[in-house]
Amino acid sequence: MPEAKRAHIAIRGVSKRFAVGDGEVEALGRIDATIAQGELVCLIGASGCGKSTMLRIIAGFEEPSTGEVLVDGKRITAPGSDRGMVFQDYALFPWMTVRQNIGFGPRQRRLPRREVDEIANEFVKLVGLERSANRYPNQLSGGMKQRVAIARVLANNASILLMDEPFGALDALTREQLQGELLAIWARSRVTVVFVTHSVEEAALLGDRVLVMSAGPGRIEADIAITLARPRDVSSPEFNAVRRELARRLTSHMAPRRDFAAADVA
Repeated sequence: MPEAKRAHIAIRGVSKRFAVGDGEVEALGRIDATIAQGELVCLIGASGCGKSTMLRIIAGFEEPSTGEVLVDGKRITAPGSDRGMVFQDYALFPWMTVRQNIGFGPRQRRLPRREVDEIANEFVKLVGLERSANRYPNQLSGGMKQRVAIARVLANNASILLMDEPFGALDALTREQLQGELLAIWARSRVTVVFVTHSVEEAALLGDRVLVMSAGPGRIEADIAITLARPRDVSSPEFNAVRRELARRLTSHMAPRRDFAAADVA
């Protein structure tokens, strides 16, 4: 693991509690982790272990109850253009074309129109949507929408891509295709990626490292480096050994949890 002083993201003593009625729900116990520049780190754990909550804290959408998150040594206190979030439901503007959605961030930064167009065209090409650049979201497949969502984040000059179950709503074939395309985009852009997933296979396929979280309150119970060369063959004995080890680590920490419907701590 990289030294903390060289980390792109440093998570130090982060916990999170939510008020529920007259009491509190502890979504996250103490979390300590570092993520280096350009790493692709997957976060897995049972539903309710706080994976999405941790991602929102890194994004600046939530404040930790204790501890802090540092990006390049600076404490996160709010959302910023250096961190972009990609959701399962795409969150595209339906009245904008692919090119306009991708150019939204640069336009908000009041860059000259010519520069906005150049940036939008660059990232349209990066995600392979040149032929669909003038289509609207309702004219796109789910996989294409997700590529637009990724490009929109990167076009806003983000150096950190935060992905919350981004392929969870896709069919198996499209999901497999998008996994490959994400790896290709990541290899070209070298952004830092934090990827939340329920899928052990997806984590083993994508990650440089996999952080395994315990059942809520979430804590990091294992930090596993995946040293398999890419592209990874999901049918190989080596890959299946990694998958079994991740599954073992995950299930060994699963425990019954109380159901707090009032708090979204997934």
